[in-house]
Amino acid sequence: MTTSALTEEVQVEAFFDSATNTVSYIVNDPATDHCAIIDSVLDYEPNAARISHDNAQRIVDAVRERGLAVDWLLETHAHADHLSAAPWIQQQVGGKLAIGEHIRTVQDVFGKIFNAGTEFERDGSQFDQLFADGVEYTIGSITARAIHTPGHTPACMSHIIGDAVFVGDTLFMPDYGTARCDFPGGDARTLYRSIQKLMALPDETRVFLCHDYLPEGRREYRWQTTVGEQRRHNIHVHEGVTEDAFVAMREARDATLGMPRLILPSVQVNMRAGHLPPEESNGVHYLKIPLDTL
Repeated sequence: MTTSALTEEVQVEAFFDSATNTVSYIVNDPATDHCAIIDSVLDYEPNAARISHDNAQRIVDAVRERGLAVDWLLETHAHADHLSAAPWIQQQVGGKLAIGEHIRTVQDVFGKIFNAGTEFERDGSQFDQLFADGVEYTIGSITARAIHTPGHTPACMSHIIGDAVFVGDTLFMPDYGTARCDFPGGDARTLYRSIQKLMALPDETRVFLCHDYLPEGRREYRWQTTVGEQRRHNIHVHEGVTEDAFVAMREARDATLGMPRLILPSVQVNMRAGHLPPEESNGVHYLKIPLDTL
């Protein structure tokens, strides 16, 4: 992991969805007006089984108003708390849809959980690009780099773009801590080691998060910090916290957490790159709810 200074400043516009506490981003190269869209949100009302595109439309409108060319639609991982709007946005403004190559592991595990059948490909082919650890790609004139940062899920990727890093759910704001590790394929020890990759970046590196949840004592949502702030002040993993201490804390904390409200619809859509399950003979898409009968 290089610790050399990051010099290319990118422009970042954030879009916060209060229903899922998710932050989506447009990050663009000011020299060329090329951009990437990161972790978009599809509006989903579970009680009505209804989808809409209000959040996605805000992003599309911003892209068009600013005259940006979309190079990439990036997913930091297969989200368990919201449905991705990437395919719909791709239809509107283009771009290649990409995720980490370990999405294959997620597809294999959840393909079985949802009994998706042999028609569900488990090779990541629903995405335009699968990133390996350390692979470089371009956004306009800026060279970006994907870093495999598993632990929350096997497929988590962070993206270094210019002077910023987009970390998905790996880290939260310093006063909230770190991601849970109790989903299938998650692991607290692996997360600790992934976070050390991020902590090796220069202190001034801007860190953009996928979520914010207001901790006690804070009144405003925040989703931007720095590597230096995380290293010094993250309540779970600041300097001096050992790997064993982190694992003990994370596993004890995870044992108290309930499942995200939208995990079942989210994962079976997001493992398909944001596409709905195929229509059935009556022309309707259905989401499955596997029952725990114990």
